Amino acid sequence: MKKNTRITYSQVGDNYDTKDPIKKLAQVAARKTANNPKDVNFKEVNSSRGESAYVFKVGDQFFATVVEGLGTKNLVADSMREITGKTYYDIISHDTVATIINDLVSVGARPLVLHAYWAIEDNSWLEDKKRMPDFISGWKSACDLSGASWGGGETPTLKGIIEPETVDLGGSALGILKSGKAVITDRNLKIGDKIVLIRSNGINANGISLARAIATKLEKGYATKLPSGKLYGEAILTKTNIYAKLVQDLISAGIKIHYISNITGHGLRKIMRARQNFTYIIEKLHKPQEVFNFIQKHAKVDDYEMCQTFNMGQDYAIFVSPQDVKKTQSIIAKNKFQSIIAGYIAKGPRQVILKPKNITFTSETLDLR
Repeated sequence: MKKNTRITYSQVGDNYDTKDPIKKLAQVAARKTANNPKDVNFKEVNSSRGESAYVFKVGDQFFATVVEGLGTKNLVADSMREITGKTYYDIISHDTVATIINDLVSVGARPLVLHAYWAIEDNSWLEDKKRMPDFISGWKSACDLSGASWGGGETPTLKGIIEPETVDLGGSALGILKSGKAVITDRNLKIGDKIVLIRSNGINANGISLARAIATKLEKGYATKLPSGKLYGEAILTKTNIYAKLVQDLISAGIKIHYISNITGHGLRKIMRARQNFTYIIEKLHKPQEVFNFIQKHAKVDDYEMCQTFNMGQDYAIFVSPQDVKKTQSIIAKNKFQSIIAGYIAKGPRQVILKPKNITFTSETLDLR
C-alpha cells in the first residue's frame, strides 16, 4: 500500500452501503417469524426489533438476547506479541465480552448467561500455553464485571475457512429485565431530552480494519510511537469499558433512561439510531484519544470520515430528561466513568448535528431498519 494513499473504512473494512440493506431485508423476514413460538406463551417486544438486543416476554417475565463478534482486533494482538512478547489476549477476550454485554444492557437487561464462540483453523491454536491462560482469565474476569455466568460455548475447527494461527471470536448473551417498564427502546424518546455521552477508553472494536491498514504504511508498523510515547499497537489494544453495572445502578436509582445508543459500527451516526424523526444536536464532545488523531493523519481522511467510522472518544449515549441529568452524571462518576452533557433532542428531520465539527449526518447515512 502506498504511503500517501487516502484510506477509508469502506475500502479496507465494512461497506455499510452494501451491508445495511441486507440487514433491513433480514429484519423484514425476521418479523414474520415472531409468532412461531406462541404456543409457549412467547411474545416479542415489538419496539426492540432492530435495537442492539432483542426483547421478548414469556409469561410475566421479560428477557433480552444478543449475538456479537469482536472483528479483527485479535490480529493486532498477534502482531504486537512479536514486538513485545506479551499475548494481549486477556484484553482480546475482555473486549469480546464487552462488545456482547454493552449491546445487551443497552435495552436495560441485567446479564445472566454468556456463551462463547471461538472458531479456529485447527486445534493447534489452543495449544499455546502462554496465550490460552491469558485468554481464559480475561474472559472470566469480564464475565465477573458483567455479572454474567459463563455458560459454555462452541469452539469449531474450520480448516479452509479460518486462516491458520487466527481465531474468530464472538458469543451470545441472555439477560433479564425486572418488568416491561424497564425495557429501554426508542418509544420513550422525546423532544428536549438531554444526551449524556460517556467517554470511551479508545478505539474499542470498530474501525480496526482501517487501523490495521495504517500500520502497513508505517516504517515501524505497530511499534511506531505516538506523541505520548505509547506504541501504536498498544493504543489500539486499550480495554473497552463494560457498562452492565452502570446501567443497573441507573435503573436502581430510579433514573428513567429514555434510550441508550452504543456507539460502535457507524460511528457517531449511531446517536440517531432511534426510528423517530428527531434532530440530535451535539454541542460538546469528549476530546478524542491521540490514537484517533494519529489514524486520521496517516489515513488522510477528513473529520466526516473519522466520525462515521470511529467512536472518536464517545462511547455510550444515554438519553434522559433534563431533571435526571445531574443524578445520572453522579452515578456515572461513581462507576469511574467520565461523562458530559453533550446535547439534546430537538424537533426536526432525523439527523445528527455535530456542532464542534460542523458535521451533519442525515437519516440517509444511517438506514438500519
